[in-house]
Amino acid sequence: QVHVVESGGGLVQPGGSLRLSCVMAGSLFANYSMGWYRRAPGTPGKQRDLVASVFSDHDTAYATSVKGRFTISRDNVKKAVYLQMDNLKPEDTAVYYCNRDGPLLPWGQGTQVTVSS
Repeated sequence: QVHVVESGGGLVQPGGSLRLSCVMAGSLFANYSMGWYRRAPGTPGKQRDLVASVFSDHDTAYATSVKGRFTISRDNVKKAVYLQMDNLKPEDTAVYYCNRDGPLLPWGQGTQVTVSS
């Protein structure tokens, strides 16, 4: 059973922007904090790093590496979470995943973001 579906990744030049989207199945979406995670290439055994969270009250938190460049938001009616990524850097290259920031659901496929000139 698919719980989360991510989309919006792609290839972008340094300094460019992308907007990621995630839709989550199931009920009680509004009750949970949601997060965007990422895992860099060549690190399949490494845990995913949490880069941004949006809480049930729409407050947000960011990892130091993305603060000021990424913006997370949510739409409880659509059960969707978004990640606006601006001023992208090569080190942002990773597979990005959406999940709860809390009790995790099974991971989705993720969406690949590649930042390269």
